[in-house]
Amino acid sequence: MSVGKRPKGDTVVGKSAARLAAVQALYQVATTEADYTKVVRDFLAGRLGGTAINEDPDTEAETQVRLAEMDAGMFSGLVSEAIARQDDIDDMINANLSDGWPKDRLELIVRSILRAAVAELLGASDAPAKVIISEYVDITHAFYNGPEPKMVNAVLDKIARVLRSKELAAS
Repeated sequence: MSVGKRPKGDTVVGKSAARLAAVQALYQVATTEADYTKVVRDFLAGRLGGTAINEDPDTEAETQVRLAEMDAGMFSGLVSEAIARQDDIDDMINANLSDGWPKDRLELIVRSILRAAVAELLGASDAPAKVIISEYVDITHAFYNGPEPKMVNAVLDKIARVLRSKELAAS
């Protein structure tokens, strides 16, 4: 690689795309019970993911939009970490839900968002906790207009204050 050139997908946009793809892959694994390594391979080969539905607010017409190229290494790492530590991650999520939002109320897409986010907070991510939280709240906004983004923000903030306490204390 020549100096000054980044590998494909190695951008802020590529990292955001990797986060969204990880959420989609975790959702796919949870709904189909497919082997996560096959789902990851399918995403990386372009057979799954890579597109989103865009709805025109005026006409409510839906179109499929191609997403930015993702950071493949980050994507694979997030999915692997979330799957490998799923029980611990789910325990953290469940322990940090408010009384008004019991674990039975969590839709699978919200749980997938939280799993990916906690996996990133647990992993060797170079992103600050506040950036990670913000990114996953933005992803939640892509799926929900109701109270879900605020709940995701609150849960991730509580978890980050434990997992990244030194970092958050310094900021």
